[in-house]
Amino acid sequence: MARTPEHIILSRTDSIGDVMLTLPMAGLLKDRTPGVRITFIGRDYTRPVLEHCAHVDEVVTLDDLLRIDHAAAVERLKDLNADVLVHVFPERHVARWAERAGIPLRIGTSHRWWHWTTCNRRVAFSRRNSDLHEAQLNIELLRPLGFHRIPSVEELMGLHGFTPGPADDTVRSLLRAGRRHVVLHPGSRGSAVEWGLDRFAELIRMLDPDRHQVLLTGTAADAASYRPALPVDLPHVTDTGGQLSLDQLIALIGACDALVAASTGPLHIAAAAGIRAIGLYAPQRPIHPGRWAPLGRDAHALVADTADPHSAVGPPRDSIRLISPEQVRRLIDADRPG
Repeated sequence: MARTPEHIILSRTDSIGDVMLTLPMAGLLKDRTPGVRITFIGRDYTRPVLEHCAHVDEVVTLDDLLRIDHAAAVERLKDLNADVLVHVFPERHVARWAERAGIPLRIGTSHRWWHWTTCNRRVAFSRRNSDLHEAQLNIELLRPLGFHRIPSVEELMGLHGFTPGPADDTVRSLLRAGRRHVVLHPGSRGSAVEWGLDRFAELIRMLDPDRHQVLLTGTAADAASYRPALPVDLPHVTDTGGQLSLDQLIALIGACDALVAASTGPLHIAAAAGIRAIGLYAPQRPIHPGRWAPLGRDAHALVADTADPHSAVGPPRDSIRLISPEQVRRLIDADRPG
């Protein structure tokens, strides 16, 4: 487009972790296009994440748009008066509404057939076969706006614009003074390869009760799964499963010292919040840390050293279990980088 865009919509309507890795895209746009307004189309459940990002000026949710009829959704997008909409995650409804709303520049991947009828700029690249990080792959979609150089992972680390909110009384009541607070998020709801509840149980027992407080997090369904397998009755363990809103979980993570999880939303929140984020990964494509590692100055991706993560053929997915609890414990207690 001839003129510099004044209002850009980013549409990513999938999970919390994916949204977290899209925030640097908003930061890059703000950095390179001063004064640009960013609206983000997400989901109801990712709204709290987006509201903690300084680069997002307005949040619209797919859920809200689906609650009204098609014509009203088109008018809602038209009323935003945006110059550009970038389909970071392809969503057919949003693509059709944006086309009918007449948003001047509509950018999407060339690998979705409906983008050939709804987008006027299509970018050809493969996420599955790329060696780039997910946050870098998002920037590929900005080529039509003149972004031809993909920033390094280190550059993108500083562009998330994410700040956890203050802890409320509920969150503050969970924290014990004088302890190193360690969040363990054992589940992934099927979004990642999991380390195993027995490994988390070993790690809990290794942590010194006089120095550490372990806070277990997850949904009510996660808690129902992990409670029979984890030593939740130990004096240094606090079980918060099913008790916190996402806003409260974000605040809790921000108030703690470390978090251990598979490649999940809480891991990426911890990395962006600046605490020690310890991610547990299987080594094969496309789920290896080269693609999905947490982005943060004190973020770490542990992977069993049994295969080249860039190889198309890797070890079984359960190789993640070769990461030892002692290895994780040492990293929890290691000094922070200077």
